[in-house]
Amino acid sequence: MTRLENTLLDEFQYTSQDLLIRNKSILDSMTKMIESSAKISRTLVKAVTQCGCIKINGEKQEIPEHADSLEEIQAHMKTHLTGSLCENCRDLLEKDIGRNLFYLAAMCNILDLNLYDIILKELKRLKLLGKYSLR
Repeated sequence: MTRLENTLLDEFQYTSQDLLIRNKSILDSMTKMIESSAKISRTLVKAVTQCGCIKINGEKQEIPEHADSLEEIQAHMKTHLTGSLCENCRDLLEKDIGRNLFYLAAMCNILDLNLYDIILKELKRLKLLGKYSLR
């Protein structure tokens, strides 16, 4: 990440610290983050069931028997998603994801963790382990 990205991420994290008044308890922040995650799922479901801009066609992932590499397997994996988000659904999801990030930053503040450092460590781990970092 560039210095600008680091500065923006730090600014976001510390702004969330300044704005967090009522939910300063780790318990409040944990439950608010869980609630915001559920809101993301609910907004996504509404994009399917009420708006219809996207469709979810879930089915078993088929892995070809002749697949010799992780790249071949990855090429056959599906997202189960068709269509694309309309502007309204995109705006709502961005808002919900932003709220989730706010509570993640709040938890980091309470636990004296730096979100930028966490992202750097995870990126380094992902690059080091590559596709073998799958959990």
